[in-house]
Amino acid sequence: MHAVKIAVVGAGSWGTALANVLALKGFQVDLWVYEEEVCRQILELRENQVFLSGVKLSENLVPSNDLVKVVREKDLLVLVVPSHFMRDVAGKIAPHVSGRTVIVSASKGIENQTFLTMSGVIQENLPDRSDKNLAVLSGPTFAREVAMQVPSVVTVAARDFETAGWVQRIFATPYFRVYTNDDVIGVELGGAVKNVIAIASGIIDGLKLGLNTRAALITRGLTEIRRLGLKLGANPRTFIGLAGVGDLILTCTGELSRNYTLGKKIGEGRKLKDILSEMRMVAEGVKTAKSVYNLSLRMNVEMPISQEIYHILYENLSPGEALYRLMTRNLKQELDEQ
Repeated sequence: MHAVKIAVVGAGSWGTALANVLALKGFQVDLWVYEEEVCRQILELRENQVFLSGVKLSENLVPSNDLVKVVREKDLLVLVVPSHFMRDVAGKIAPHVSGRTVIVSASKGIENQTFLTMSGVIQENLPDRSDKNLAVLSGPTFAREVAMQVPSVVTVAARDFETAGWVQRIFATPYFRVYTNDDVIGVELGGAVKNVIAIASGIIDGLKLGLNTRAALITRGLTEIRRLGLKLGANPRTFIGLAGVGDLILTCTGELSRNYTLGKKIGEGRKLKDILSEMRMVAEGVKTAKSVYNLSLRMNVEMPISQEIYHILYENLSPGEALYRLMTRNLKQELDEQ
């Protein structure tokens, strides 16, 4: 197993944490770093001070700004770039990645123009590859806690059972437990849409509305994720698992969540553009909110919370007005037919 050649593409907090999990396990891991300053920090200080400060990185982790060099001749390639960069990065690596290389997406998002999840973007840019060698990794994980070796649990989804099992064995450690799943679209939707609901949760806490409101939001948010998933062919059981309710609870309640934190500042009266200008890391829910809004309209899926978040982010609707609209909608029965 230790002869496996591994590359991680993307050295934000999550990419760095995942690369370090593998490096500490004994693999040599080539890490593509976009920023020259971050590459230099990792080489000289064994620390990513920009995105994961205070965490000592393994000597087995080898940073580089050369994308082609990093991805060439690898057995496993883990893509952890922001979702809106995935198409560009996938296009650049396509000529240099072997057909036998297993690609794992650990990025969460839905592309604005195409409504594709990240595995769809990867497949579109590497069209000659079998989807047998494609997997996604998701679950309730904050990068910093994983990097600190706090016991954490994720799921790896792949259409091919053997691929999922192989990736599972490579990543698993006594503090990083990995399950497998064959529902790729469900796992990806859970990981993406929960970021939109997390913004809503942050807004609720920014407005100081209390725990009743937040619990109701998380529950009804999960209903929206499940509705969209069913329409797109997902397994409904996925949404009561790690990539569904697990990730949703974490991101909607944890102060380490970028999306929750952004929402909380909106609830406190801050403007979105001002919040974004202060953030070095990406809050995926902002772009995903636009995708989910337009996709829900196209697919005719009822997603009132997600739609109100779109109106808040992109149309300057006040959080108070959005809340009033949600609370005074036509009265309904709780459970959907499916």
